[in-house]
Amino acid sequence: MARHIYESGIIGNCGFLAHIHKDTNVSWLCWPRFDSSFVFGSLLDTKRGGEFSIQPQGNWTSSQRYIENTNVLVTEVQCEDGSRYKVTDFAPRFRLYDRYFRPLMFIRKIEQVEGSPKIKVSCRPVGDYGKTILTPLQGSNHIEFVGLERPLRLTSNVSTNFILDEQHFVLNETKYLVLTYGLPLEAPLLTTAEDFLTRTIAYWRGWIKNTGIGNFYQSQVIRSSLALKIHQYEDTGAIIAASTTSLPEYDGSGRNWDYRYCWLRDAYYILNAFNNIGHFEEGEQYFHFIANLPTREGGRYNPLYTITGNADFKEKILDLEGYKGNKPVRVGNQAVEHIQNDTYGQVMLSLLPLYTDRRFIFEERQDSSRWINEILTQIEATIDEADAGIWEFRTLAHHHCYTNLFQWAGCKAAIKMARHIGDEHLLERAIKLMHQAAARIESCYDEKRKVYTMADGIEALDASTLQLIMMHYLDPSSQRARDHLSAVEKELKAEHGLFYRYVVADDFGKPKTTFLITAFWYVEALACVGRVEEAIENFNNLLRFTNHLGLLSEDVDAQDGSQWGNFPQAYSHVGLMNAAYRIAKKLDYPGFIE
Repeated sequence: MARHIYESGIIGNCGFLAHIHKDTNVSWLCWPRFDSSFVFGSLLDTKRGGEFSIQPQGNWTSSQRYIENTNVLVTEVQCEDGSRYKVTDFAPRFRLYDRYFRPLMFIRKIEQVEGSPKIKVSCRPVGDYGKTILTPLQGSNHIEFVGLERPLRLTSNVSTNFILDEQHFVLNETKYLVLTYGLPLEAPLLTTAEDFLTRTIAYWRGWIKNTGIGNFYQSQVIRSSLALKIHQYEDTGAIIAASTTSLPEYDGSGRNWDYRYCWLRDAYYILNAFNNIGHFEEGEQYFHFIANLPTREGGRYNPLYTITGNADFKEKILDLEGYKGNKPVRVGNQAVEHIQNDTYGQVMLSLLPLYTDRRFIFEERQDSSRWINEILTQIEATIDEADAGIWEFRTLAHHHCYTNLFQWAGCKAAIKMARHIGDEHLLERAIKLMHQAAARIESCYDEKRKVYTMADGIEALDASTLQLIMMHYLDPSSQRARDHLSAVEKELKAEHGLFYRYVVADDFGKPKTTFLITAFWYVEALACVGRVEEAIENFNNLLRFTNHLGLLSEDVDAQDGSQWGNFPQAYSHVGLMNAAYRIAKKLDYPGFIE
């Protein structure tokens, strides 16, 4: 029986991410990179996914919580004999030698809480997506697992024989498990683990204290921001859409995708969310990533890249059982080959804070004009081109309203940047292209229904067009904006504030689940047009679709409220953060508490 990945928490340090299930098992951990093979991956294959669990004899129950304002996770187990113990899981992260220390090191602390629980530690890592069984080599106080490019080492004060034999033992003192990739722990076990735990907790709490999060749904925004933070691969600045692959959009859908890559579109939204809470170091790191991206012939960007900025990879299917039997299991993503022309506007918008946000100490780049000009050239070349759009249709191409909206918004950003650097030629060019993009947007307007459709010549409606209001293409106070919102919600709104992306067939048929970020866009649009009470009501409804730790999936089944899709989904947490920010700003009352 597959474990329900949504009953999990995540830990990470901006170098790796791990999923810890409520049953204490590490159900997902890819090393050495976000997009590497899993070393633990039971969420996709219970037989070949390995295991790293700390479980008692007999029947038991468990609960999970985060240590407040951190990415340190605690799982508490209640045994049938009344004894209890807890497992504290974390990835070390703190300042050391004027930089961030974020090793490929996963630490588990096991403490008795009540009585004398009898527990068993199972540690069976695998390689090459379950094809490689690693060989354990026993040391005096460690087990080295060989078979990968570099060894894994588990250092512990638990008997190595107990671990290798998966033998139960009485927990009568605090135990530590330190798993490392490549480099072993060459330091005292107990004091090092405790020191790293203390410093990691202090780091995360300091990071939260330095955010500008108001009191409006503060706890939910804090959890979302902490989740988003560890989706950035700090070494290059890339930000991934999710840490998992092939969790289906709904049961039997075949819509199983690998999200362990950096979409330029997603990164723009994430940086916007960080900017709203007063954090910009993530943006500075991302700008370095953007600066080093290769482009296709003619200067085109790919829609997504690996965390090191590579776009030369293919999508392939693995022979794994899949989450709850859902196949195919994919690694790589064919969307890297797509034409998605909204990307250029989002890149321009991502660069805008360098020129307009006074928190950045930025001396004028000598190549500013060249950079802006090159992106405008791509907008000009693609403004009349059909593309796969935000929803990444695999066999359908249209002139999407959303694409032209972000070309319009990118041109608006270029206007501000051109004025900042005093380049009149760029300014004139950006203004001209902005008007061209607006004309393309207007070609999607259905006068009879008073709504902007998905694309020119297409009658179907699309939740992404709600952003016409949020991006202020449409004046939120105008009747045109109110009419557009009414028409879209009439067709795409589901129960409890949930929202469909669209309700027409695509490459895989009709979608059956709702998409969480579109529900949060709907909340934002309601707030923008002044329907603030409805925005708050819908926001409250959406909070019921987090898991037990406040984490959000990509999709929700409107019929039973179940979570689907890759998890946790950065998009969904961005949606929550930006919707809370939009409502609080509209209320103009930062002290408002839910």
